[in-house]
Amino acid sequence: MYVKFNPSALLPLGLLVGSALSSPTFSQPGHQQPLGGDDVSPAIHIHSKKPSVDAESLAGTIKTSHLLNRAKDLYAIAKISEHDFGHPTRVIGSKGHFATVEYVQRVLNSLGGYYTVKEQPFPAVSGYIYESKLVLGDKAIHGSPMSLTPPTKNKDTVFAKVVAVKGDGCDEEDYGDDVDGAIALIKRGRCPFGTKSENAGKAGAVAAVIYNNEAGGLSGTLGTPLEHHVATFGIRLDDATPILEKLAAGEEVDGSAYINSEVNIIRTKNVVAQTVLGDPENCVMLGGHSDSVEEGPGINDDGSGSLTLLEIAVQLSKFSVNNCVRFAWWSGEEEGLLGSNWYATHLSDEENRKIRLFMDYDMLASVNFAYQIYNATDAEGDPKGSEELRNFYIEGYKGLGVNFTFIPFDGRSDYVGFIEAGIPAGGIATGAEGIKTPEEVELFGGKAGEWYDPCYHQLCDDLTNLDEVAWNVNAKLVAKSVGKFAESFEGFPERVLDSDEVKAERAANAKRWKYRGNKLVM
Repeated sequence: MYVKFNPSALLPLGLLVGSALSSPTFSQPGHQQPLGGDDVSPAIHIHSKKPSVDAESLAGTIKTSHLLNRAKDLYAIAKISEHDFGHPTRVIGSKGHFATVEYVQRVLNSLGGYYTVKEQPFPAVSGYIYESKLVLGDKAIHGSPMSLTPPTKNKDTVFAKVVAVKGDGCDEEDYGDDVDGAIALIKRGRCPFGTKSENAGKAGAVAAVIYNNEAGGLSGTLGTPLEHHVATFGIRLDDATPILEKLAAGEEVDGSAYINSEVNIIRTKNVVAQTVLGDPENCVMLGGHSDSVEEGPGINDDGSGSLTLLEIAVQLSKFSVNNCVRFAWWSGEEEGLLGSNWYATHLSDEENRKIRLFMDYDMLASVNFAYQIYNATDAEGDPKGSEELRNFYIEGYKGLGVNFTFIPFDGRSDYVGFIEAGIPAGGIATGAEGIKTPEEVELFGGKAGEWYDPCYHQLCDDLTNLDEVAWNVNAKLVAKSVGKFAESFEGFPERVLDSDEVKAERAANAKRWKYRGNKLVM
C-alpha cells in the first residue's frame, strides 16, 4: 500500500513537538536564522565559555549506550507507520518518516540555541508497483519493472510484436518505424535506462524491455519521470538471447506486457542545522538520510548514520568551534538521492564556496561489516580535497587500530550531488548487499559469501541488525572528522569560486554514475 504524504497528520503519544512543523522554510542554504526567535546573544554567550573542540576531545564523548538508546527511539518512531503499512517503516510520505524529521528537530532545538535549524521542503518523486507480468514468445519472463516506471496503457495487458532496437538505444535514430506499436527490446549500456525508455516512447513503443549486458538480473530506475517514458522492464541476458536469435533469423516474436503502477509527487523535507558561531565562510558539512525503504524500519540504513550525526550534534554543543559545522538529514535518499541532490543543485555560487567539504555517512553498523572508505582520488577528477579527506579516514582508522578497505565512488549515496557541484566529498560505510570476500574476513572477521548487511532493505533491519563494535568505531571516526575540521582546515585545499569555463569543463567531464542511490540507472 502506498500512502501519500499528509502534512496535517497527527502523531500519537506526544512523541514529538508539533511546533517544529511551523518553522520557517529553508530558502537559502547558509543564510540561516535560529528557530524560536531572532535573539542569539544567549547562545553566543554560552558558546564563548565552552572549551575549544578538537578531534580527540569530541571522539571521547561517544558512548555506545547513547547510540543504542537513540536506535530504540527510532524503532518506536518507525512503528507509528504500522497502521498504514502493516509493519514499521520510515519511507517518505509515511507517518514514521514525518515523525523521524520531527524527532531530529526536537533534539536539535533542545540545545539552547547552539544551532540554527531549518527545513528545506522539496517535491519528491515516489512510486509503487502493484503487479507486473512479461511474456516474450511462448515464455513467461521473470522481468523486474524499473522503479518509477509508468504503467502499461490503462493499467492493462498490452499485446504486440517484439522488435530489437538497433545499437544500444541511446539515440532516437536507433528506433526504426517498426518500433511503433511494438515491445522494444533494448540492450543495456552507455546511457541511462530513463533515456532508453524515453526514446522507445517517442518511437511509439507500447513497452520497453532492457536486457542486461552481463550475467545476472537487471533491476534499476528510470529516474526523473519524463513525458515519453513507457512501461519498462529489466531482464536477464540469458532470457533475451533466444529472442534475439529468433529475431536475427527473421522470425516474428509476439509478446505481452503488463505493469500496474503509480508515480506520485509528494512534499517532503531536509533538515539542516548549523552552529551559531564558527566562521560561516568556512563550513564543514556532513549528512545522512532520514528515510528508509518501504519494506522496513531502516535502523542500520540509515538509522546508524543519521543517529550518529544527531548524537555528535548533541555532544558538539559542549564545545566551541572555529569553523562552522553544518549537519544535514536528507529526505528521499532511497528514492534516488533526492534530498541531497536538491540541496546541492540549489546552492548559489557563494554558498557553494562556503562548504569546504561534505562527508557522507550511510550505514555505519552492518552486522557482517567491513570498514569501507570511499576511494576519492585526484586522478579520477574528484573535486580537489576529496583525496585529502580519504587520507584523513585512512589515518583515522589506523589511529583506532582497525583495518579498512576502499569502495568506489559509483553513485551509491548522498555524495553525488556535491561531487557534481564541485564540492570535495567523501565518507565511510560498512557495506550493504555486497558479498563479503574471504580476504575481508581475514581483515574484519564475519562470514564470507554473505551480504555485509543480511537485512539490507528488509523488515529485519531492526534493533537486532546493528553491530555495536562497528558502530562505536565509526561514530568515533565521524566525531573525529567533525572535531578536526571544526577546529581547523589547515593543510586542506581552499575553495574558490569556479569560473563559467571551469563549470562547463566539469559538466563535460562529469562522472558517469552507475547508480543513483541503491538503484542502477544505466
